[in-house]
Amino acid sequence: MTTPTVDIRQWIDARPMTRYQWGILCLCFCIVTLDGFDAAIMGFIAPAILQEWALSKAAFGPIMAAAMIGLAIGALVSGPWADRIGRRRVLLLSVATFGLFSLLSGLAQTPLQLAALRLLTGLGLGAAMPNCTTLLSEFIPARLRGSLVTLMFMGFGLGSAMGGFVSAWALPHWGWASLLILGGILPILLLPLLWRGLPESVEFMVGKQMLAERIVQALRPMGGQFTPEQRFISQGQATPQSSGGRIAGLFSSPYRRITLSLWGTYFMGLLVIYLLTGWLPTLIKEAGLPIERAAMITALFQLGGLAGILLVGYAMDRTSPRRIIAFAYLAGAGCVFAIGFLAVNSSFLGVLVLLAGFCINGAQTGLNAYAPALYPTAFRATGVSWMLGIGRFGGIAGSLAGGTLLSLGMPMNLVFAVLGVPAILAAFSLMSGPKTARSPVVASLGH
Repeated sequence: MTTPTVDIRQWIDARPMTRYQWGILCLCFCIVTLDGFDAAIMGFIAPAILQEWALSKAAFGPIMAAAMIGLAIGALVSGPWADRIGRRRVLLLSVATFGLFSLLSGLAQTPLQLAALRLLTGLGLGAAMPNCTTLLSEFIPARLRGSLVTLMFMGFGLGSAMGGFVSAWALPHWGWASLLILGGILPILLLPLLWRGLPESVEFMVGKQMLAERIVQALRPMGGQFTPEQRFISQGQATPQSSGGRIAGLFSSPYRRITLSLWGTYFMGLLVIYLLTGWLPTLIKEAGLPIERAAMITALFQLGGLAGILLVGYAMDRTSPRRIIAFAYLAGAGCVFAIGFLAVNSSFLGVLVLLAGFCINGAQTGLNAYAPALYPTAFRATGVSWMLGIGRFGGIAGSLAGGTLLSLGMPMNLVFAVLGVPAILAAFSLMSGPKTARSPVVASLGH
């Protein structure tokens, strides 16, 4: 008798989560936490660097944008490589890269050196996040994808908020360089754990037709009892329409509108997030509050995002993910508009910053959980990483535009009116795209 064929995607979807899968989630959570710490830290230390190096805000904009450029390049390059050589290899290399260059950034002596090192740090950061998303989404049941991928991304908000609280304590004692050095040491310490505990995606191995023995070994910790003679397939393998290449697949007939919709939404979401996290501490400080208080209030944006991430992910698994994400963007825009009409010393400022983070970070993270299910295995990492890579140009625009806005001397309510517009555009961009590709591959993935 012939051995029955096992569909890996169906097999994972039908089983409960195991300790092994929770361990993968924990490791990816740690990577994303360190990513969040590094991504937000420049906003918290910016006032100290401006003062120490006597830089104007406009001159500091390129330093802020350097990491964003690296993030974009890292994401765009890493996705096709992860679809070619595997998610695990790319993840390990990315963590080593951003750890090393963040450490070196703390030793920079000139603005040019700092910008160059932040660019290189961004290469690693840009490769890490999309491949964490892809790897985890391929290891967990589709019914839990929204909740668990967004749970992983709570690490980003936690790391960003941690950056604010650590900055408030470390800046007066150790200076801004200590925070960049810390952001480099932590990933380097994490590498041995990742090497030992982070597996390669089983769906990737099936798609690459690797030896059944390797696939059987990878499934064993999840309760799989198979022999090396077993035949494996995956619903996530590419369809004939999408077989023209990884990047070309993003623009094939079933996926073109999805790709463009995701790019526009992610771009606008990161634009508003980096405008707020990158320049809100400086804005609050210039309004008369001490830098420690400015860092604490800005950290509330990321702290609010932790709760928003959980709620959005929970809702996504129970109703239309698109509508939930779009509504969260619109609610976040309303909170940002409202901030502009408060006095900087108002007790409600922190509440509105918290609520804005709740909505906008929740929506942005929900988009990370939503995207992997829209692409087949053959170019899933490319689809997710290119969404993040193109979106990073929104972060670059936010980093540069923030310095320009503050240099214009615009009134606070007008500044925040401008900041809220990208969140509205993100919602409209998402709703303008189709719900899924018209393809049985995507339909089988639960969205």
